[in-house]
Amino acid sequence: MTLSPLDDFPVHQAPQVMRHVATSDRNFYDRYYFNCFSPDEELMLIIGLGQYPNLGVTDAFACVRHGDIHRVVRASRELGEDRMDTSVGPFRVEVIEGLKRLRVVLDDNAHELSFDLSWEGTVPATLEPRHFVRWQERVIFDSMRMAQTGRWSGHIRIGSTEIPVTPGTWQGTRDRSWGIRPVGEPEPAGIQAKNAGTFYWLYAPMQFEDHAILCIIQEDEHGRRVLEEATRVWSDGREEFLGRPEYHPVYAPGTRDVEHAVVSFSPPRGKPFDVHCTPVLPVHLMVGTGYGLEPDWKHGMYQGPGPVVQGVTYTLPEDSARMWGMVDAMGRFEYDGKVGYGLYEYWALGPHPSFG
Repeated sequence: MTLSPLDDFPVHQAPQVMRHVATSDRNFYDRYYFNCFSPDEELMLIIGLGQYPNLGVTDAFACVRHGDIHRVVRASRELGEDRMDTSVGPFRVEVIEGLKRLRVVLDDNAHELSFDLSWEGTVPATLEPRHFVRWQERVIFDSMRMAQTGRWSGHIRIGSTEIPVTPGTWQGTRDRSWGIRPVGEPEPAGIQAKNAGTFYWLYAPMQFEDHAILCIIQEDEHGRRVLEEATRVWSDGREEFLGRPEYHPVYAPGTRDVEHAVVSFSPPRGKPFDVHCTPVLPVHLMVGTGYGLEPDWKHGMYQGPGPVVQGVTYTLPEDSARMWGMVDAMGRFEYDGKVGYGLYEYWALGPHPSFG
């Protein structure tokens, strides 16, 4: 065993040094996720940084959708002994005030995307339900996540254009998740190849003037709920349970692309209401970022001692055939005369009753 700076803090949860997690599962991860979008609905930036202690890797990515450009910068290195080092090549995440203020930086590099952004939460960070999925006897997901809406300040540079980011108009959402989910190089399929299953998913943290609504819906191929959350969080910290959320998406003909949707909430002691959802700037999260489509770059995949830094750029609509998988869209949300913005993340993989 080897000590690290984190061992000097009273945060131990197991008879291990802090750089060793309590499970030997190769898929254990610990990750930051952020998104940032412009008031004119023309730009969305998504940023992630993860550590994979049992794979000995840390990596990061930034993906920007701006006009017809889908551009990704990504980096990877060996994790090393110090898990408090949240930098990967030109990327770094700094916790200024835990659960409230952070700084996220991508220094100048050869791939025409950089930024220096400061985050401040507009509602308290909120813990979501534990996500547990066992499939064909194997635990596929066993993770925790906290979510938060907030505002950004700083700047983004795309090519030679510097875009000022002001907290009065630039919004976003973030999450921190940790636990087990598939990462790294593919494993032998074994019995998992018997049935690929399904992933029917909606994740929608919504930001309004003085509150946020956090909504999660995951269902299996029979339409049964695997995970759900419906909570209204006020800026002063109050939380209101909104009952069982019901999801009614409308798909573009012949596709699984959502054109618009209604999510219905029924608070136990309140008036039912519908939120009308419109994905206004779709970003295909899995393209170039490591979430699974590229065989040579996946989260937690060993790329060498590093840091290794790469950039990939796609142009729409020419490269639209590549745009497949999970969609993280800037979403516009409307209910009871209120208009808010946030993340509208969805994926419909495999069979589901809503497709007949």
